[in-house]
Amino acid sequence: MNSLPYQIHPLADVQSTEIGNGTRTWQFVVILPGARIGEDCNICSHCLIENDVVIGDRVTVKSGVQLWDGLRVGNDVFIGPNVSFTNDKFPRSKKFPEKFLATTLEHGVSIGAGAIILPGITIAANAMIAAGAVVTRSVPPNAIVVGNPGRIVGYVDADRTNGASMPSQATDSPVQPTSVTGVTLHRMHKVADIRGSLSVGEFNREIPFAVNRYFVVFDVPTVETRGEHAHRECHQFLICVHGSCSAVADDGHTRQEFLLDRPEVGLYLPPMTWGIQYKYSDDAVLLVFASHHYDSADYIRDYSEFQQLVKAKQ
Repeated sequence: MNSLPYQIHPLADVQSTEIGNGTRTWQFVVILPGARIGEDCNICSHCLIENDVVIGDRVTVKSGVQLWDGLRVGNDVFIGPNVSFTNDKFPRSKKFPEKFLATTLEHGVSIGAGAIILPGITIAANAMIAAGAVVTRSVPPNAIVVGNPGRIVGYVDADRTNGASMPSQATDSPVQPTSVTGVTLHRMHKVADIRGSLSVGEFNREIPFAVNRYFVVFDVPTVETRGEHAHRECHQFLICVHGSCSAVADDGHTRQEFLLDRPEVGLYLPPMTWGIQYKYSDDAVLLVFASHHYDSADYIRDYSEFQQLVKAKQ
């Protein structure tokens, strides 16, 4: 009878002793001596785990997965069947690099069946990788990635709001609250006649702060994601004056996505709002007004740091 605090199937070859309580390993699993595995993990049949691998708690590794040297897996990660990891960009038979490239899966990541993860990247917390995706670059927190090569198509738990669904100019309030703290959608004044159309907004009125800086984003490849940061003090106001793009606003608790596809629709992002812009159309031109001059110290670029600062202010 197995007296260990973890389960090893009789048909498994488990050489490591650094395995947490409650972890289960099934038929034909091979775990080399240097591997470290946390508590309450489930390692399904026909898996291989090499020496320089660290796995957190409550991790599920489905059948047919090989975890190679250099892989670091956080807590609560799901790895689907036949996911392929790599650790050498230029492999040659019997020729080994001085050090294998490290790949990190942060807490809460889920990877669908048959996905391929190239080496030397980080898949950040709570990201979801679709079945069959080929991930060639690092993935930001909460992103949903599909395709070959992998591209971001959404964000986890982000409610989607179409900017074109703003109230009509003739009836409702020009400012629409959102589910994200302090973030508002604005309908700017629009005038259209036979000579063309005009959209106008006034600072400290429609745009609710004094502006000290503007910048314009354009020629963004469709697969690229911009933003991915918050500001400590700076206010921002976004208008897609041509084409369309999607913007995600996140207050650390609630996440909402907005389609900006008309020059008379603006999105206000107060300080301490995590902002992302992506899904740019080929002709998109995004105009951003900012309340402060550029200051690198005002940026928060790490999502976990942002969450900690939000929590500290509560």
